[in-house]
Amino acid sequence: MRTQVGIIGAGPAGLLLSHLLHQRGISSVVLEKRGRAHVESRVRAGVLEQGTVDTLVAAGVGERLLREGLPHQGIELRYGERGHRIAFEKLVPGRSITVYGQQEVVKDLIAARLEAGGDVRFEVEDVAPHSPEAGPYLTFGGERLDCDVIAGCDGFHGVSRASIPEGVLRLHEREYPFAWLGVLARVAPSSKELIYARNERGFALHSMRSPEISRFYLQVPPDADDGDWPDERIWAELKQRLETVPGFTLATGEIIERSVTPMRSFVAEPMQYGRLFLAGDAAHIVPPTGAKGLNLAVADVRVLTEALDLFFSTGSADLLDGYSRACLKRVWRAQHFSWWMTNLLHTFDSDDDYGRRLQLSYLDYVTSSEAAATTLAENYVGLPW
Repeated sequence: MRTQVGIIGAGPAGLLLSHLLHQRGISSVVLEKRGRAHVESRVRAGVLEQGTVDTLVAAGVGERLLREGLPHQGIELRYGERGHRIAFEKLVPGRSITVYGQQEVVKDLIAARLEAGGDVRFEVEDVAPHSPEAGPYLTFGGERLDCDVIAGCDGFHGVSRASIPEGVLRLHEREYPFAWLGVLARVAPSSKELIYARNERGFALHSMRSPEISRFYLQVPPDADDGDWPDERIWAELKQRLETVPGFTLATGEIIERSVTPMRSFVAEPMQYGRLFLAGDAAHIVPPTGAKGLNLAVADVRVLTEALDLFFSTGSADLLDGYSRACLKRVWRAQHFSWWMTNLLHTFDSDDDYGRRLQLSYLDYVTSSEAAATTLAENYVGLPW
């Protein structure tokens, strides 16, 4: 078999890349080790930057997003028994975020690829990239797929980055001394916009997925087990951390999913080796506080699509050779923003009173200075492409 681009991973990065390449007349095959049902049901990020929404709409996969997504013109920072709204419509006019689950993006992309006759293969065993420096090809399930370029979109634990020889990549990593307990509940949101709550008991986030489904996160110890968090304990802790503003009552309901996510920052650079290009979580991880993971994957794919279009249409590898450099500029900006939001809103066991007062002082600055609030807003909704 032969194709122009062999793509490992049917997450949002791999599927969007395949779809954008198809629109440019470039062939691809997507190989995914999981089944379609599993891929479409994985609950992940839910906040889409303005640029991500624009990209999906322009690609023709935004119809359901525009119909069912929840546009937000601001977020609330809650601390010290007060709520402080960061108003996007005032600070960054014309730009906002949309709440729409990553699994919904994946469903839309899979439907679009299959409708267009795209070659997306699920439950593929033993995928491995080979010879990225000369004559790239992929093997899987006893078969071979020759290609001109390999795109590694298979996540943090995938085979793409692991196949790059030792010593080629510089790895930058930071582990945080806490995790997030994520909860999906069948209950209408108690707020029209996201609430980021800084509390002495730990951070909490009130989000949503639809008018009937809410999403919550709790800061928990890094070794926390979701089995130790029955419904009653989860709701009691969420109330302690969120019901700190007079008049606010948190609605409760049936919890339909819970999981613990470790908090880490990670960057592998360069994001390419020969004709193997890494995109999304295969190359970088951010703590979810800044809502950048999926959006960075979309940004990588945009850059890679333009580079591949030039390569296949003219033979020029100029943009491909500069792919990593172009992506990493945005990656490191998102890394800093995510690190900053994480440190601003979480409690640390090592903090003394001095550290806590510094944290509260900066929160006061962000919520009282238009310049500081604008910095948060423009990073949150996504910097221009």
